[in-house]
This record gives sequence, structure tokens and C-alpha cells, in this order.
Amino acid sequence: MTTQSLPLVSLQSPKDVSISEIEAELLKIWQSYNSSDDGSDVPVATRATTFSIVIYEPEETQQLLASLGFYKGPVDGIAGPSTESAVRAAQKAYGLTVTGKADDETVAKLRSQLSSSGKTPTTDSQEVSPSDLKGLGIADAIASANPCRIITLCPIAGQDEGVTAQVSAYCPINKRSHNTLICCEYITLTGTAEALERTAGIVEALQIGELPKFIWWKATPDPQIGLFKRLAASATCVIVDSSSFNNPETDLLQIQASLSQGMPLADLNWRRLAPWQELTAEAFDPPERRSAVMEVDKVTIDYEKGNPSQALMFLGWLASRLQWRPVSLTEEGGDYDIVRVQFTMADGRAVEAELAGIPTADWGDIAGDMVGLRLSSTNLKADCCTVLCSETTGCMRMEAGGGAQSCRIQQVTPLTDQNAEFLLSQQLRRWGQDVLYEESLAVTAQILQLKAIA
Repeated sequence: MTTQSLPLVSLQSPKDVSISEIEAELLKIWQSYNSSDDGSDVPVATRATTFSIVIYEPEETQQLLASLGFYKGPVDGIAGPSTESAVRAAQKAYGLTVTGKADDETVAKLRSQLSSSGKTPTTDSQEVSPSDLKGLGIADAIASANPCRIITLCPIAGQDEGVTAQVSAYCPINKRSHNTLICCEYITLTGTAEALERTAGIVEALQIGELPKFIWWKATPDPQIGLFKRLAASATCVIVDSSSFNNPETDLLQIQASLSQGMPLADLNWRRLAPWQELTAEAFDPPERRSAVMEVDKVTIDYEKGNPSQALMFLGWLASRLQWRPVSLTEEGGDYDIVRVQFTMADGRAVEAELAGIPTADWGDIAGDMVGLRLSSTNLKADCCTVLCSETTGCMRMEAGGGAQSCRIQQVTPLTDQNAEFLLSQQLRRWGQDVLYEESLAVTAQILQLKAIA
């Protein structure tokens, strides 16, 4: 599956309906497109038949863009080319730096413009023609392989006036037959968090029975929130992204607690560590180096300052593989937010790990990306020194560590596409238990518990 756009057909642009009319309105769409026996040019359309995904989207950029006339299409919480184009158009119109990214300045300007216009936030969108829809993004990449039902919950601030609903349907053209369309159904529910919580039972009922049910919770997953608790209880998989956590350390502990209670969870940020894990394992794959990995007793991990989730999970993964037990933690702070973690090996030897948040002028798209790793040993005869670094930042800091040991140095090529929407499309195809993730996060939680004690 790729993010390459396919030509799209709009069977139904976003249409306001009452909550009680949602299923009936969708049924009318499919009844209109389920046969070509009448000799017309109307294509046959296939409705969602593979899974349902509920997206909790507290970020209002799409809603603001739609209300101001920049965005056309369903407010589905799934960013893609059309959302980026809308952001660019808004930035150009309001004299902002044109990046296509909804940064704080852009969102603040959109809020200001909406407020001064006298309009209220809405998911109303203009009529959408196929020429407007040169890729709604990941939702359509998902639909092209697995037609699904997307239910987006959009919490808004303000007075509780109940929940409004919209339905729509968009279909990428199936390359094998231009007479057959594979389509996604979109249901958008908008209201205050309290109002949406009252609709939890309705949301459950809207998910297609006997098919997998995914929850993409684009906020901190909190079992104390009734809506989250109810939806997660029946989910095939709850998907989160720790790169967006406001309180990463506390929230990672919450994720671990939920996993230990049997909740099926997946973290998109864990997937971003795959290139680092693969190269680390590869470094000790040669026969002459396999035993050397047991000599590693010094670890340095650098990450982009701000969110230590990746660094903590990687350290948890490394410790779980080498059977290190975390025993103490000290915080030195400073410009690099230095944290030192002490471990004990199975044979009693000591290991020290250093986590450093590196201030960078050019932040990447993902908060807290790992940028460097150094594995070495106090045993100067051990051939285990390994340096990995992001190809975007180089190895200067890690190589400056020096020492008498010669190091194996490699650059890590990041995933082709690290954005959450792309990783989501992959996660929706593999939702079984990830034992490696669970074991690694268990050690990560032990490290964080030491910090609480310290």
C-alpha cells in the first residue's frame, strides 16, 4: 500500500443528517450504485465490507479549513494531500509562511479568522467533484485495498448542543475495472466531549458487526474517559501514537498498564524504531561479533529534545533482549535533559545508559525522533563498539565520544514515510498481538517507575 493517489469518484459529498438517519442514508447511496443493469453509465459501487475504524480527532484543523472554505471532503481526521493543499491555500491567503503543515501559528490564524467571520465551527463542506479529489490521502489508500467504514468523532469546545452527523462516500477507481468502484463510507459526529460520550452506544452500533473494529485514539488514551473505555472494550485493536503524547512518560506508563490488563494496543511510534532495531541487530549478526554483544555495558541514545518516547522504548527493547534489569535512575538535566539509567546484567555486571535530548534548529515532522545511538564497553578488548546515527543529522556527536575502541559506524535510513497516517495504513493489516512490543514496553515501564522513585 502506498500513499500514491488514485482517481476518485464522489458518490456522496458530506451531507448533514440526523443520527437516526445515518444507516438509512448510507443504504440509499449503495442502492443507487449496486447495479448497472439499466444500461446507464453509473458505476457499480461496493460498500464497506472489511472493517470499521473509529477515529477520535481532537485536533480541529480540518474543521476550521472546511468552515472557512479551504477544505473540501469529509472531516475524517486523516490528513493527506487534500488537507495539506488546503493548509497551503490558507497560509497563502493569510500571508503566513507556506509549509502545508498546520503549525500553531496557522491554527491560531484559522481560529481568529473563523471568529471574526461570525461563523461557527462546522463540518459543512462544499460540493466535491472528482477533479477536486486528487487524493484524499491515506483513507483512500486504505479503501483501495480494504473498503471500510470510517467513523470520526470530532470533539469541539463550547456549549453542549448535542451531536451533529454527516455521511459521505468516496471511491478510488479499481484499476482492474473502471466499471467497479471500491468505496469507503464516512460518518462524522461532531459535538462537545460530553455530548460525544453520550453517543458511545450509537458509535458502537454504527460499527459493522462481525468484522474487525479499530480505534485510532488521537489523544492520550485514558481509561477514565467513558467513551474511550467503552469503545476500547470491544475493539480488535486500539491504535495510539506516543509521539503526540503531551506527558510522554506518564502516558507510556498508562499504555503499559492497559496492555497488562489485556487491552489490545498498538503504538505507531514503536513502528518508527524498526530501522534502528534492525541495524542494531545486524551489527552483531556476523559470527565474530555475536558474543561481543554481551560485552556491551555503555549505551548512549540521542533524540530530538521534547518527547523521549522513542528513546525510552528503544532502551526498553535493548534491555529486554539482553536481559538487563533496571536498578536506578538519575536526572542531570541541563541543555540536553540528561538521564542516566543503571542496569544489572544476568551475571551481575553493571550497565549504564544515557538518554540525551538534543536541541535542534530544524525539527523533523515527528516529535522526539531518535538521532543517534552508541553501544560500547568498558572492556577495551571487546569488539562491540557500534555507532548508529540518522542520515539527516550525521554522526559527529557520537563519534566525538572517542575511546580506544574502533567502532562500526552506520547511518540509519528512516522509514520512507513516518507520518501517522501512513503507519496507520500498515497497522490496519496486522493487528495481532505484538509480543516484542509488550516485552519492551514492560521494561520501559520499569525504567519510568524508577524515575518516579527518584
